Amino acid sequence: MDKVIQGTIRGSTIQLNENPGFAEGQAVQVVVQPVGPSRPWGEGIRKSAGGLAAQWTNEDDKILEETYRDRKRDSHREIPA
Repeated sequence: MDKVIQGTIRGSTIQLNENPGFAEGQAVQVVVQPVGPSRPWGEGIRKSAGGLAAQWTNEDDKILEETYRDRKRDSHREIPA
């Protein structure tokens, strides 16, 4: 079973961010790769845009339009005099 777990190097020790789930004393093979810098904010959503286009329905358009209208609706109440 292969697992990908991130961790931090501390000298010659790698501190894992989570328990790997193997038995104590189990021999393992380790491949170490540096984690790249985090992407700029919003890049992930831009890369995924259109991912569900094939499943989008007219009902989804109606829900989106209703949400848009609800957000534009005046949300304060008048105080009776």
